Amino acid sequence: MNMRILKSIISGCLLLCASYSFSQNKQEVKTNNTTATGIPKVYPQRYGLRVGLDLFRTTRGLYDKSYKGFEVTGDYRFSKNLFLAAELGHDNMTKNKSTYGFTTNGQYIRLGVNYNLYQNWMDREDQIYIGGRYGFSTFSQTLNWYKPYTTNDYFPNNPVDIDREYSGLSAHWIEFVTGVNTRMFNNVFMGFSLRLTALISQKQPNDFENLYIPGFNQKYSGAIGVGFNYTVSYLIPLYKSNKKAFVIPNTTDKYDLEGNKMESEDLKMIQENKSKNL
Repeated sequence: MNMRILKSIISGCLLLCASYSFSQNKQEVKTNNTTATGIPKVYPQRYGLRVGLDLFRTTRGLYDKSYKGFEVTGDYRFSKNLFLAAELGHDNMTKNKSTYGFTTNGQYIRLGVNYNLYQNWMDREDQIYIGGRYGFSTFSQTLNWYKPYTTNDYFPNNPVDIDREYSGLSAHWIEFVTGVNTRMFNNVFMGFSLRLTALISQKQPNDFENLYIPGFNQKYSGAIGVGFNYTVSYLIPLYKSNKKAFVIPNTTDKYDLEGNKMESEDLKMIQENKSKNL
């Protein structure tokens, strides 16, 4: 229950921060859209490497003694809306069920892309994105204890400590990702993402199923899983580009039916023709 409350609080804070950031995005345009000479401002696009941490995985061990782990995130802006993304991390998870207990320990990596659907104004760099990942993990499973199956309730069914480790296990999967990223100040960003995962293949013991896979999380029926992360990240700017730079549109400009900007001479000619027709 405490974990659910913490997730709700963090999600609510991030949503409030994102809403405030997106609203500020539009307000800035109304107050500062031209230079001193009246020429519309041009905002070059920044390109760089963004690195960060998954706050949920990194802090979970503080209140959940059955888990130890971390996740490092990163993305690189490849074009205006396309970002190359990667996550790598480590999971050590112990779970106790009604009839058995096990520990999963291993590392993972995810590689893929994010596509930003949000149109930023001015020099904002916020994201509402969708994307995909390929994930790979190597890990071990340890069966800590189990209760023998019996239909006779007369004798007590006591747990049996076994401590049997299965090493050299692996898994491959794909993910559909959607999320939000917003710049809080300077080069610092906060965000969260939701993930739907589908297992492609796995190596597992002959007598024990992979119930938890690092990076994939808990495996449900049909080899489907879900996941999420809360991130704080820092952008390392590498360069700026005027290609597809944002230019605040001038509301006094006139355009023809084909969307081409009309020069003052063209407008003068149109006005003269209207006067003659009158």
